[in-house]
Amino acid sequence: MTHDLKTLGWTQTFTSQLTPEEFETLTPVRIAEVRRRGVVILDAALNRSERALTGELVASDFAVGDFALADADRIIRVLDRKTLISRRAAGVEAKPQLIAANVDTLFITTSCNHDFNEARIERYLALAIEAEVHPVIVVTKADKPEDMPAEVYKGRAAAIYDGADVLVINAKDAEDFARLETYCGEGQTIALVGSSGVGKSTIATGLTGLDIEIGDIREDDAKGRHTTTSRSMYQMRGGGWLIDTPGMRELALHDAAEGIATLFEDITDLAATCKFSDCKHDTEPGCAIKAAIEEGRLDPERVERWRKLRDEDAHNSETIAESRARGRKFSKMVKSVKKAKNAKRGG
Repeated sequence: MTHDLKTLGWTQTFTSQLTPEEFETLTPVRIAEVRRRGVVILDAALNRSERALTGELVASDFAVGDFALADADRIIRVLDRKTLISRRAAGVEAKPQLIAANVDTLFITTSCNHDFNEARIERYLALAIEAEVHPVIVVTKADKPEDMPAEVYKGRAAAIYDGADVLVINAKDAEDFARLETYCGEGQTIALVGSSGVGKSTIATGLTGLDIEIGDIREDDAKGRHTTTSRSMYQMRGGGWLIDTPGMRELALHDAAEGIATLFEDITDLAATCKFSDCKHDTEPGCAIKAAIEEGRLDPERVERWRKLRDEDAHNSETIAESRARGRKFSKMVKSVKKAKNAKRGG
């Protein structure tokens, strides 16, 4: 079976980034897995191989799904991404954690039981909207819903954001998988997110034909438990690519203000009509949001979720920006010290 770069998801977006010399001397590859000291790559023939990271490149510079240029021994550079899904990394240090790159569709998985949670789904939707990735809410366990009929869960999911597709499925049903596979054609890249226990492993196995176990990551140390936890890319039966992501208990947003504003567009538009531009939408007079709640036009719980996501994103974005600024300042200081030492030796 023959392949070309289009099979990997390569488009003109990436071709335009190459110089004539790079066309002649380097090989375009896609990052299939990121490890601590290296990456696993796929070439146009779909051969997998490892490349060590040398020079200034480190593992945190890469996301599964990245396109890069490589020679026989190493990765030379990462190409600009078409889309990027990231979050604020867990832990004390403020920095972004890259999740998946060059994704076309995000499968946001939940289930017809207590796992269904509007607030969690909204987080993933804000992430997808900000990254300009098409969101599909996949509600599993339609064959055994709890508390209410599966159609009610579908309605709740559809009400969250009209820009998302909603599929309510039995992950063990062949016809339901055919509906999922319409997003999974050749060259298309799907990322799979959601909490543990909602059927992500079943979906991943069904789409790829491989026995894939998607585990969980502990937020305190990012080490997996019970099952495989590294993010990896697999070819699907429909010809596209699946990037699995271990279950994330907490998805800390950053730099997602536009995504949040779009997701809560009705609230955002109302906020712009408040009497005061710095309105906190709490006790201030002339607050359009407060008036809409009192008149029954806005759900107060949804407004509170909007407020929480907006404030969290602003805090995380500012913290990461400050951390980057400190890093640049420290790097500049180190270079200055080295320069002074070298000048002293020369004298």
